[in-house]
Amino acid sequence: MEQSNFIRTIIKEDLENGKRDTVVTRFPPEPNGYLHIGHAKSIIINFGLADDFNGQTNLRFDDTNPLKEDQEYVDAIKEDVKWLGYDWEELHYASNYFDEMYNRAVLLIKKGKAYVDDLNQDEIREYRGTLTEPGKESPYRNRSIEENLDLFEKMKNGEYENGQKVLRAKIDMSSPNLNLRDPVIYRISHATHHNTGDTWCIYPMYAFAHPLEDAIEGVTHSLCTTEFEDQRPLYNWVVAECEMENQPQQIEFGRLNITNTVMSKRKLKQLVDEGIVDGWDDPRMPTISGLRRKGYTASAIREFVQETGVSKGSGAVDEMMLEHYVREDLKLSAPRTMGILKPLKVVITNYPEGESEWLEAENNPENEEMGTRQIPFSREIYIEQEDFMENPPKKYFRLFPGNEVRLKHAYFIKCNDVIKDEDGNVVELHCTYDVETKSGTGFTGRKVKGTLHWVDAKSAVPAEFRLYEPLVLDEQMKEEASEDKDFLDYINPNSLEVVQGFIEPNLKDVQPQDKFQFFRHGYFNVDSKYSSPEKPVFNRIVSLKSSFKLNK
Repeated sequence: MEQSNFIRTIIKEDLENGKRDTVVTRFPPEPNGYLHIGHAKSIIINFGLADDFNGQTNLRFDDTNPLKEDQEYVDAIKEDVKWLGYDWEELHYASNYFDEMYNRAVLLIKKGKAYVDDLNQDEIREYRGTLTEPGKESPYRNRSIEENLDLFEKMKNGEYENGQKVLRAKIDMSSPNLNLRDPVIYRISHATHHNTGDTWCIYPMYAFAHPLEDAIEGVTHSLCTTEFEDQRPLYNWVVAECEMENQPQQIEFGRLNITNTVMSKRKLKQLVDEGIVDGWDDPRMPTISGLRRKGYTASAIREFVQETGVSKGSGAVDEMMLEHYVREDLKLSAPRTMGILKPLKVVITNYPEGESEWLEAENNPENEEMGTRQIPFSREIYIEQEDFMENPPKKYFRLFPGNEVRLKHAYFIKCNDVIKDEDGNVVELHCTYDVETKSGTGFTGRKVKGTLHWVDAKSAVPAEFRLYEPLVLDEQMKEEASEDKDFLDYINPNSLEVVQGFIEPNLKDVQPQDKFQFFRHGYFNVDSKYSSPEKPVFNRIVSLKSSFKLNK
């Protein structure tokens, strides 16, 4: 069902009143890092709205800064967009328009709307003024058109060093909107570009290039987040003064913020560069590649973004809401199985030595179509360390001396003896089983209150499990943030716990991105970077339960 929002209303009215005869949107990432879930919202809005109105969406790389861009980011962005379930009608690069942009800048100079300035970056900032004080005009502002054309060509020909000169738009140094106080539209950068090589040594600024790109491509509705709202007058000025035939309409929506999540590309890059995380695809990162490696599904992300809606507001969404949609997506598709994360050996002393049997277990009780599997059972098994207490509190229904519990899919067992090492640590339990209590036999002789998961020790496959908590402690940062503290001071030292355990033998051939629900532990994904046939590695996607309630 289509969700109504203010952008959809604008587009619909534009089509109905003849202002537009088609819809063309674009997703325009800068290839200076990996996409994060905030970008996913932009992707879903742009592609989704265009699809709803039988229009088209272009993928365009705003690659105007060669110092920060890389082909690696271009490739990763393409992969992420396709993984989310979208494809573009046309693929564009801002750098393919550099000739056109240069010509439009020359047009501005000829119209007396742009000039070459010799002020350096600090001086330009000083002359710019403040929110309450108007700026001062540069002493170079009134150069002649002929001089400006000559200087700009020399800039293009590489006759000046980085920072020696810039081209500025001539608008209004007293404007209450700082973006209109003669913004820089070209700077010198003697750097090799990933797409154009060394053809250019001057590059357009984003605020100048972006509206030209939209106009060149025939974009009708240029959708962006609200931090660009103050730049809309400059966007419109560039399109008008450069005499572009197509005039796109910029519309802003609230960006997506999520609790306990860093959504700044600069900060995410810092985490990668300083080795705090294991690359851009670290499962603790909010990048699309990180969420994918953790085990999030594209459909869950789409559902989440659509539920958050489209508005001007940009408040933080609880991270548990995203996790809710992941659980909803996996509960019917992920097989249920058993894994032991922190093993404790149990010897069933009255089970025949050297023998074993196969037990039947359903793969997903909520989806009968997933069928059943056979799991081995023998004299020695592993259970979770936390499922045994020597001196339990009241209402503890798991295993303790003298207590009886049910083994999932198997038998009742009773704890008789506790084996400890020389330091007093429990290392093994000796139990007995009741052969009459086999699951599925209709036994009703007595009931137990505890059911434990387990794996057969003889056939268990060693596995690594990676358990995650939020990378950034959001609430602590809000409470303690000060000028002398950096966001790195709020990195959660417990964001990753790695444990070694065992899985059922039927999982020995798992492949990267296979997903399972391990009883009581949550949903897990086979890691795509470190898992191997010799030792599978599982990333916990989400725990089984959440306190989040979806309001419908």
